[in-house]
Amino acid sequence: MAAIKQVPLVCGGHERPVVALKFSGITEDGSYLISASKDGKPMLRKGETGDWIGTFEGHKGAVWGATLNKDATLAATGAADFSAKLWDAVRGTEIKTFSHKHIVKAVDFSQDSTHLLTACNDKKLRIFSVEKTESDPVVMEGLTGNSKACLWYNRDTVLNGGEDKALSKWDVRTSTVVKKVDFESTVTSMELSADLDVLVVTYGKTVAFYNPESLEPIKSFDRTSPMYAASLHQSKQFYVAGGEDFCLYKIDYSIGEVIESFKGHFGPVHCVQFSPDGELYASGSEDGTLRLWQTVIGKTYGLWRSYEDDEKPSVVNGVDAVSEES
Repeated sequence: MAAIKQVPLVCGGHERPVVALKFSGITEDGSYLISASKDGKPMLRKGETGDWIGTFEGHKGAVWGATLNKDATLAATGAADFSAKLWDAVRGTEIKTFSHKHIVKAVDFSQDSTHLLTACNDKKLRIFSVEKTESDPVVMEGLTGNSKACLWYNRDTVLNGGEDKALSKWDVRTSTVVKKVDFESTVTSMELSADLDVLVVTYGKTVAFYNPESLEPIKSFDRTSPMYAASLHQSKQFYVAGGEDFCLYKIDYSIGEVIESFKGHFGPVHCVQFSPDGELYASGSEDGTLRLWQTVIGKTYGLWRSYEDDEKPSVVNGVDAVSEES
């Protein structure tokens, strides 16, 4: 029997590169996926199928960051119009615009959805209250380069990485850096594992894994070309990574060997993340598309149905599915 091919679901709609994406948690209606694009129009989709739900209208510049809270009731975006916006993700309406002094590159909700962290090109991190949106933000100063990624770790701790070629841990209570790890290259992405025990960091050609509490290294693996994003599966048996060479790699977390690799995008891969159920991973690219990939190829899930090599995959989301050989 011929091997079953990986056939990603192609999610169109954006007119310019997709630079960030984020899944919600699993809700009673499944999971949701938000994407940020340089076209200035962040989009919300169903997480299992990629079906378009709506577009958040209001930014007047490229959107660099986008996130959802766990129950998909709130969304946040950061953009080149010097603002971060808080959205009602159910109705698609804007709740609040948080003004900044420069381009907002990244956003992240606290675990309890009560606060929003933003990273701005004025080299400052800010924390806004979601419940008291008119209150002044907590401002954390001292970055020596523009941020590329910021994350909440716990109630009192946030993490940052970027063009200062460093990973830094900040105490929210004192607005100070309590630990810093220096690299040889810009940090291009950060992600916390599902259980919050592992911090995944990409820089240069390296995918590295750290203890988020101590910032002590766990392990790291190098690729042959720059890696821009990586995501660790909930099982911690493997991770996926993508970058400059247009490919997605599924890699053994224990030994760093490539299990599978797929080329479907027509440009560098800027972002990738596993869905909260671990059944798929989403990628966003310079080519302006998101693609959803099966974690276990050939399994019936969402819009996927098993098929043999000599069978033609069906049309999904109004676009012909693209095989690994496209």
